[in-house]
Amino acid sequence: MNGVGQLEVVNIRKAFPNEAMHFTKWLETNIETLSERLKIQLTVEQREHSVGDFSVDLLCEDGSGALVIIENQLEKTNHDHLGKLLTYLVNRNANTAIWITTEPRSEHQKVIDWLNQYTPTDISFYLVRVEAVRIDESRLAPLFTILAGPDRQAKELGDQKKEWADRHYKRQEFWTMLLERLGKKSVIFSSISPGKENWIGTGAGKSGVTFNFVINKDWGAAELYIDHDRKTGVKNKEIFDKLHAQKNTIEEEFGDSLDWDRLEERRASRIRKKINLGGLSNQEQWAELQEAMIDAMINLIKALKPRLSKIR
Repeated sequence: MNGVGQLEVVNIRKAFPNEAMHFTKWLETNIETLSERLKIQLTVEQREHSVGDFSVDLLCEDGSGALVIIENQLEKTNHDHLGKLLTYLVNRNANTAIWITTEPRSEHQKVIDWLNQYTPTDISFYLVRVEAVRIDESRLAPLFTILAGPDRQAKELGDQKKEWADRHYKRQEFWTMLLERLGKKSVIFSSISPGKENWIGTGAGKSGVTFNFVINKDWGAAELYIDHDRKTGVKNKEIFDKLHAQKNTIEEEFGDSLDWDRLEERRASRIRKKINLGGLSNQEQWAELQEAMIDAMINLIKALKPRLSKIR
């Protein structure tokens, strides 16, 4: 078509022979070009800003006054510049780091994506490729392409993963403490190791039937979980019903009322003693909660295990 030119990508060094003297200086006076591409208001505060023995290529401010550091690398990305990027960000207490390069390695792009996912929501990282282009015989111009940047969904996913990891760690800590307390009172669960799930269990003498400790955010529990029949679930309901027929006697031996959950819409059934003395989120009450859970489990096993052994 007449009037439509051909875009040509040329070696960046034809436009900017020296990174510091040509490209960084050009970017300092043309920062709005990058601002428009990133949709961030950028104002240059200083070029070659000192950070200890190092210097930031460009120290900027965004529209809210937060500091932004820009690290330029007109070559293939390397670990040295990645380290500088992080060093400048931390030591200048900046909120945004922008890494501009002509040849981004996929490994480094993954790092920037990871940083955007797992750092606080007010911290942002950008990986930007710069190319020198021209149309037909026009003057050379830089073209910026954003390869990696902050994403709200990624941040939320990262926060969720951190929350999951924290929860797993707390569960393992909780189970470790509970098993240590239990070991002073009984040998039940002696072969069980603390895990990261919200429950730990030991066999009740019948396949698929277990005595479980359960921990939730706000409560704990001791329970008998019945999943002996994993095909139809019919046998599970039969076992539950036979125990439920002895409800009054069982609760008298247990020493308290129990929750009898036949779980009509599910294959399994359970008999549970729920203990509302705080849960995983209330660490100050862990000791009291664990003692109550242990006592409930010991009494539950005494009341139910002999009866389970008689059910065929």
